[in-house]
Formats: sequence, C-alpha cells, structure tokens
Amino acid sequence: MKHRMTHWAGTAAMAVGLAFGSLGTAQAADDTIEFGWTAWSDAEFVTKLAKQVIEERTDYTIELKMAAIGVQYQGVANGDLDGMLMAWLPKTHADYWERFKDDVENLGPLYEGAQLGWVVPDYVPEDKLSSIEDLKDEEVIDKLGGKIQGIDPGAGLMQASEDTMEGYGLNDDYNLVSASGAAMTAALERAVENEEWIVVTGWTPHWMFGRWDLRFLDDPEGTLGGKEHIDAIVRKGFADDYPEVASFLENMDIPLEDLQAAMYDAQETSYEEAIDKFVEDNQDMIDEWFADS
Repeated sequence: MKHRMTHWAGTAAMAVGLAFGSLGTAQAADDTIEFGWTAWSDAEFVTKLAKQVIEERTDYTIELKMAAIGVQYQGVANGDLDGMLMAWLPKTHADYWERFKDDVENLGPLYEGAQLGWVVPDYVPEDKLSSIEDLKDEEVIDKLGGKIQGIDPGAGLMQASEDTMEGYGLNDDYNLVSASGAAMTAALERAVENEEWIVVTGWTPHWMFGRWDLRFLDDPEGTLGGKEHIDAIVRKGFADDYPEVASFLENMDIPLEDLQAAMYDAQETSYEEAIDKFVEDNQDMIDEWFADS
C-alpha cells in the first residue's frame, strides 16, 4: 500500500468535495454504510472481506468508495464516509492522525505486525547486502545501477524512503524511482526472472512475499519505522448508529500470515475467489468477530 503519507495539502480538501460532494453525508442512508478504500492489495482484501461478511450476517449494505488515503481521512472526519479500514499507525499515517484524531473514532487494529522497508530477493548475497548501510559500497551501487525502485509518489513509504535516502547519505549515488505499486512488482518480477539485483520499497502484508523469497534490509537508523498496526477508523457517532457493525470491526483480527496467504490467492485468482475461500476456511474466526453483535 500503504503508506508515512505526505503532509496534508490543501488540494486534498478540494478532492474531498469532488469525490463526495454529490453524495450527501454518509449517515443519511440508514441501511447503507459507506467505507473508503484504496487499491493497495491489503486494503482491497480487508475492505472487501469486511463488506462480504457484514452483508452476509447483517441487514446492512456496504458501499465502497475508492479515494486517496488523505481524502478518506477527511471524508470520515467530515461524515462524508462512515469509515475506512486502512489506518497505518502509529507512524505511517502519523500526520493524518494528528490532524483528524479528534474528529474520528478508532475501533482498534484489524491486523498487526505490518512493516515498511526496503526489500531485496533472497538470492542477493546477504554478506554483500543485508543492511541499508551496505548500499554505500561501490560494488553494490554498481550491481543495483544506482536505483531504488519505489511506488506512488504520494505514499507515506515514499516519504519515509526520501528520509532514508538523506539519512543514509544515498542521494549522490542512487535515484529513488517513483512508480505505481504494480510497476514496482513488475520490476521485481523482471529482476527475479533474471536473478538481477534489485531493491524495492515494500511492506507487509503484501502478496509478493507469498510469491517470491524476499527479505527486508536492516534499517539501523530506523528511518523506515518499526512494526505497525492497521486500524478501523469511523466517523463520530458511527457506533451509536451501527452498534452491530462497530462491534464486528472492534473484534475483527486477521493473523498476518493468513492475510498474506489470502492476498497471494487473490493475486493468483481474484479477490472475489480468494475472499470466498477465506470465508469458507475461517468460519470459526468470523464467528468470533460477530460474537458480540
């Protein structure tokens, strides 16, 4: 995903109006709940999973509204969205959380142990490249062609990666390349097919860890952050309006390994098929999520 996001810009507020202005407030439709989402592999799986099981086990309809992360935070704070299931805390979305925390409610983590970092294929010799500090070695610079493959320029991971470039003194020898998440995994796939060296900006959970043998580079300076949790954020008053769904979100807890395996299934088949399989295989877990409903 996702994923520290760039500082809030005034244009995001304009985007909120464009994205949600014609919809009215989210709370206007009593039987319809509106969740924001973004096309990160973890966000897509978790949000669509929540939609499916809520609709199967309650009388509510879930509408999904795709929007940038900053727009989602603003939308939830304004009441234009009922919620979002992709709040990376405490660090990645720290800027957004500081801005909007008083205007939203946090129902707690949906999964834990998420991590941002720089990733290499396991065939890259660990005695040559195990830490971000090793990137300053001339042989390593040559092997990598002076390039770190990034993702979307607006992602928090790219902000953190820019800080990492500066913190480790890499700007003179490397170019941090912005691209979509799909372009990043395509570059990784090409490199793996040819056993070429590559460093990509990555995170867990992500389906690429289910497909290829990969590892994070050590980050002794801590510029990319540590382990994080991904929380459900809802508008003020949501729990009073939808106590059954709020209870479900408070209880929803997906083991990281299970989520990552399901995301890989989604990549190999489709999100719909992978979610159906997850639901079929995890009825006891889902029963626990609805235990207090």
